[in-house]
Amino acid sequence: MNTNQRDNIALVTGASAGIGLELTRKLLSEDWQVVALNRSDFPADDMRIQKAVMNGWLRIYKTADLTDYASLRRTLEEIKDKEQRIDILFNNAGGSFSELSYSKQGREKHYELLTVVPYIILMELKELLKNGGLKTVVNTSSSALNYVKEFNIEILERPKTFRKLLGPYATSKLALSLWTQAIAPQLAKEGIKIRSVDPGGNNTLRKGKKSGLPIVVTLLMKLFFSPPTHGASQLYEGALGEHRNETGVFLLKGQTAELKFNDQSRDVLERINAIYEHEFLGAAKV
Repeated sequence: MNTNQRDNIALVTGASAGIGLELTRKLLSEDWQVVALNRSDFPADDMRIQKAVMNGWLRIYKTADLTDYASLRRTLEEIKDKEQRIDILFNNAGGSFSELSYSKQGREKHYELLTVVPYIILMELKELLKNGGLKTVVNTSSSALNYVKEFNIEILERPKTFRKLLGPYATSKLALSLWTQAIAPQLAKEGIKIRSVDPGGNNTLRKGKKSGLPIVVTLLMKLFFSPPTHGASQLYEGALGEHRNETGVFLLKGQTAELKFNDQSRDVLERINAIYEHEFLGAAKV
């Protein structure tokens, strides 16, 4: 089989592990081509993955660090140079950190990775999306956003305190869903639909890797959480299921849900767009 018989193309960030890996496997099994934007390698012993790479169904682009703008810029330029279109963009790359840390740009790292970088990727790959048929963006969010008690730009960029899962991780996921909501009318004028989706509780723990989760959540995850195939199915349905014609919505357990602090969605979008224009694009011109 050649790539031309696989008509649909999805770009998946964070495709080499956890939910992203299972989403990649699902897409390949459904006869999609997958463009993967990763930091790490795919499992070498996964024969289905390796076969897909050999046949050109799975094309891999690597960056050392998604929050390093120079590295991210090089990889996105390579994608734009080599790929002709994208039907669905799955902004899925993420993670939770075990302590307060900052990106090279000086912002809290959850916020940079989970909120700002997905916007940059969307803006940079928008023309490829416009060339595609489905013109859909799915941002991986989290139900943790429902536990946010205080929210503003200052807390996002430089938190005063740190809590695992319910601190910067939760506020960053909320900010992601808020800008998703705010940008939807603008993207609709270009024929692009965008949604944020909670993939549910998934056991994404990996040996030898700090989870950044509270101990009690880690124990619950090992005992009761679904395998990452569940989250992959939620993202897939979020893209292609019953809400496929809606835009700007947050999907929780497959249904649209209201967002907290949605009066601040425009402020979040304006701040992130300013970062994109002045820091990401601005640095490229220097």
